[in-house]
Amino acid sequence: MTDRTQNTMWGGRFAAGPDAIMEAINASIGFDRRLHAQDIAGSRAHAAMLAAQGIISDKDATAIREGLLTVLSEIEGGNFVFSTALEDIHMNVEARLKEVIGEPAGRLHTARSRNDQVATDFRLWVRDQADAAIVGLVALQKALLRQAEAGADWVMPGFTHLQTAQPVTWGHHMMAYVEMFGRDAGRFADARARMNECPLGAAALAGTSFPIDRHATAEALGFDRPMANSLDAVSDRDFALEFLAAASITAMHLSRFAEELVIWSSAQFRFVALSDRFSTGSSIMPQKKNPDAAELIRAKIGRIMGANVALMMVMKGLPLAYSKDMQEDKEQVFDAADTLMLALAAMEGMVRDMTANRASLEAAAASGFSTATDLADWLVRALGLPFRDAHHVTGSLVALAEKKGCDLPELSLDEMKSAHPGITQEVYSVLGVHNSVASRQSYGGTAPDQVRAQVARWKERLG
Repeated sequence: MTDRTQNTMWGGRFAAGPDAIMEAINASIGFDRRLHAQDIAGSRAHAAMLAAQGIISDKDATAIREGLLTVLSEIEGGNFVFSTALEDIHMNVEARLKEVIGEPAGRLHTARSRNDQVATDFRLWVRDQADAAIVGLVALQKALLRQAEAGADWVMPGFTHLQTAQPVTWGHHMMAYVEMFGRDAGRFADARARMNECPLGAAALAGTSFPIDRHATAEALGFDRPMANSLDAVSDRDFALEFLAAASITAMHLSRFAEELVIWSSAQFRFVALSDRFSTGSSIMPQKKNPDAAELIRAKIGRIMGANVALMMVMKGLPLAYSKDMQEDKEQVFDAADTLMLALAAMEGMVRDMTANRASLEAAAASGFSTATDLADWLVRALGLPFRDAHHVTGSLVALAEKKGCDLPELSLDEMKSAHPGITQEVYSVLGVHNSVASRQSYGGTAPDQVRAQVARWKERLG
């Protein structure tokens, strides 16, 4: 390859080239080289359309197509020399194309601008990332479904304020995250549907006087249609913001689950054991097994949320159409996408490999007066008490059990009657944790039958 360090794109407008500082702040090739496949795909579609419309010759279009494949092969083979002086991926590809095929390369840029070119490249890249995120989420959901199915009737404490509230099942807890990640996948799918319009052909901002066929290039690149307004086409970054918004909500869900895994794997809880593949030891304390993967997911999530805010700040004050500020739209999206995929893969691996400690879960489920609500419900059903009165009676029994250092089922019938004389032996049938979860038969409840029904629904949905 010959030396392509001098950018002559500006022609006669400037007598001198940019100095080193301007070159450094202006160049984006250090990060937008990741768009090379999308850039070349867009150029191939554009060249084919120009030939079909009679704007360039078939001979030139063939040379451009074959030359672009050569450039793609060089980049993917690691044999391409990127030049900062050429600023971005578009100029690097075009300059190398000229070296490969000569004069026909100059016709490729007919009826387009770098403005619609980069908007197309970036949209294609983000679309691919939305697809990848959905694949990652589905894999995580399937790992959660396996856990839920195995432990559909395993009891554990359900928490509010991280205090024991009511017994639930392990399967029910796992299915809560299946639902969350399902909504996340839906958000990516919704964003993908909205972003699937093609900016190519909008040119710099006003469209072009050449008789182009924007529907043809949109179809060739897998878009549903061309964007309907050329100003919007080159200045829109909603697609990236929507991707980051969906990624941020997914990240929040990942972080919540990571926090639970950190707590559950501690010696104080012992609810789960994480595999050695996703844990590390201590340099000084030989007994330690640290949930580092979960902690790192919890920490890395900030990068995704930060990227969302950063791009919003870039875009918030920009008049139409294109401004150079928008060059700052990619690095944070690239980093957020990489971080999201890593976090999804790590979480899927942890969930797939982790072992729930059924005995610890059940022991914890029975502590903390977790069946107090079941007692209150029984008082309403069996004795006809208003719920507020039943709540008061139950509270007095909880206080008595706490004073005695025992749980509710360990109170004698006489002690129960001291709170309300109508209480009978039947009350003990609702106080066991297994009885409690089995009774929660309302749709979406924690009863094992309900959990298994939801598992079956999601297995059919995910395939």
